[in-house]
Amino acid sequence: MIKRLLRKKDTSLDAQIESIKQGDEEARNEILKQYQPFIAKSVSEVCKRYIDPVKDDEFSIGLSAFNEAIQAYSCDKGSSFLSFASLVIKRKVIDHIRNERKYPLAVSLDELNDEEEQMENPSEVAAARERHQKEKEAWYRREEIHEFKEQLKKYNLSLDDLVDASPKHKDARDSAVQTARIVYHHKELREQVLDKGRLPMKELVREVDVSKKTLERNRKFIIALVLIFDGDYVYLNDYLKGVGV
Repeated sequence: MIKRLLRKKDTSLDAQIESIKQGDEEARNEILKQYQPFIAKSVSEVCKRYIDPVKDDEFSIGLSAFNEAIQAYSCDKGSSFLSFASLVIKRKVIDHIRNERKYPLAVSLDELNDEEEQMENPSEVAAARERHQKEKEAWYRREEIHEFKEQLKKYNLSLDDLVDASPKHKDARDSAVQTARIVYHHKELREQVLDKGRLPMKELVREVDVSKKTLERNRKFIIALVLIFDGDYVYLNDYLKGVGV
């Protein structure tokens, strides 16, 4: 109970990692569950295909590697935990694939070829591939949004809050995104948002050409954007490319 309360007060990923290394198994289970989409995405980048967390052995390799990364990570080394964990996952999965390559073909490739051989029309094959690709992307988007919703909860925010708090005019949205980028790239401001869940108004007013009243009105939206920039949200970050730059 005490550990849960402490985690609510300090929600930074580094703090949670440190808690796990001190023996907090509840926090370990929570993070392993929360970051399953991240693990699946890291594994899929190596395998070049959709990874099913339930059926694919490679996901289990990635999950184990993520757990190893928790124990091996040190925030003093300079890189973020997610960057470090992604590297560990990919190395482990590559080693696994190399060991398995003593067999001519992976089962998943055999199954895919069998499906394509049953389609005589090349346009049917192309359509099937396109449909499969769309299904993969839809799955990753759903998982990423779910992960983001769980992250928002730690800051007492929800997607509904963001809809209500989102600036209605394009210029105002661009300004809010630009402000969030400034916060993210400013170490002290970023840490206050990530560690305390608050937007440091006094310090921020000195960094941006935006009124305190406007910053307060867009506070929830800006905090959510900082979380997106700090997280491994591929699709959410794609929506923001070129905005507020």
